[in-house]
Amino acid sequence: MLNPLASLERRIISAILTRIRAHSGTVSESRGDTHAHPGEVIAQAKLRAAQFSDYAAVTELKRRWGLIPDSLENWEKLWRNNPALARTQFERPIGWVLEADGRVVGYHGNIPLIYRYGDRTLAAVTSHGFVVEPSYRALGLTLSAAFFRQTSVDLWVITTAIESSGKIARAFKTESLSQTDYDTVLFWVLNPSEFARAVMTKLRLKSPLSWVGRQLVSFAVRFDTTFRGRRPKTSSRDLAVRDLAVSEIGEEFQSLWDAKLNEGARLFADRSPAVLKWHFEIPGDTGNTRVLCCHANGELAGYAVVRNGADREDGLVRSVIADMLVKQDDPYLAEALFVAAYANARRAGSHVLEVKGLPQSIRKVCSQWNPYERQFPSSPYFYKAADPVLQESLKGETAWYATPFDGDATLMP
Repeated sequence: MLNPLASLERRIISAILTRIRAHSGTVSESRGDTHAHPGEVIAQAKLRAAQFSDYAAVTELKRRWGLIPDSLENWEKLWRNNPALARTQFERPIGWVLEADGRVVGYHGNIPLIYRYGDRTLAAVTSHGFVVEPSYRALGLTLSAAFFRQTSVDLWVITTAIESSGKIARAFKTESLSQTDYDTVLFWVLNPSEFARAVMTKLRLKSPLSWVGRQLVSFAVRFDTTFRGRRPKTSSRDLAVRDLAVSEIGEEFQSLWDAKLNEGARLFADRSPAVLKWHFEIPGDTGNTRVLCCHANGELAGYAVVRNGADREDGLVRSVIADMLVKQDDPYLAEALFVAAYANARRAGSHVLEVKGLPQSIRKVCSQWNPYERQFPSSPYFYKAADPVLQESLKGETAWYATPFDGDATLMP
C-alpha cells in the first residue's frame, strides 16, 4: 500500500527542485544577457590586468549584478597572504578587468593554488568572481582568454560555474568533472519548520496557500525523518571525535596529509596545515567553521570541516561539510565524522546539513541514512591540465578527490 505522506513528499520535493532549477536558469540567463539595447552607444572597452586599486570598482560591479563582493581583507588574504605565492617563482595577476571610459565593466579573478597528483606538485589557478555588464558581455571571452592564456600553469579549475560560464569554459577545451554525482547535493533537514518556510519562499505562493503549504511540508518532513530514519545515527564503532577551531589545526594534520598522498595517485588540493588554516580563516565570515577530528591508535585518522551560516537568499541556516579526509577512505571513520557533523549542525542551530562532492566510497556512507537530494542545474566544476597525459588521466573518476575545498567554492564568507 502506498504511503500518502511519502507520495506527498515526492511531489513537494519535485516541485521544489523544479522551481529552484527554473529560478537558477533565469538568473543565469539574466547575467548572460550579452547585447546592448538597439541604438545604444557603448564606449570601447579595453582589457588589462587587475590591480588592488580596482577593489572599489570591482565591488560596485559585483553588487550591481547580484554577486556577493569580497571584503578588502579577503583580497589581502587571497592575493597577498596566499601560501601558494611562496611556492612559485612566477608572479601571478590577481585577475583582469574590462575598462570603458574609466569604469570597470568586467572582471575575472585569478587565485593561485597548489594541487598534488601522486608525487607531482601542480601549480594551479582557479577562476573567481567572473562578472561582466550586459552591454559588454560579448567581450567576456577576452577575460576568460586571459585566464586560460597564463603561462607556467599546470592546472586550471573552475568550481562555481553557472550554466553560462560553463559554456564559456568549454570553449577553452575544459572538461567537466569526472567524479560521479558531484552535481548532486545530499542533505538532511534539521528544522522542518524553517525548511518549509524556505520552500514556500522559493515557490512564491500567496499568503493563505503559503501557510497551508508550510504546515503540510513541515509535517511531511518530520514524519519522513522519523519513520525513514533520515539522520546520521551513532557510529557502530566507538570512535571519539574532537571539535576544534580552525586556529587549532596543528602538525598532526601534516601526518594525515602525507599518509593520504601515499595511498595512490589522486588529484588533491593542497591540505597542509598552513593551507587549511589560510583557506578556512575567512575575514568577515558571519558564520562559523569547526574542525571535527577523529583519532585511532593515538593518531589523527580523519577530519571533517563544517561551515555553518545563513543563506543570503532564502534565509536558511546551512551547515556544509566543506571538506573531509580519512585514512584509506575508511567507512567507519567517515561514519563517525558524519554523525559528529550532524550533532555540530544541530548545536549551531542550522536548518539543514549538506554534503557536496567526496568520492563514492564516502558518499555511500551517507546513503545508509536516506538523505534528500537536490541537483545543480548544470555542472559547477570544470578543469584543464596543461599536460595532455595528465588531462587524459583525469578523465577517470578514481583520479579525483573533489570536495567544496577545491577552487574558490569555500573561500568566500
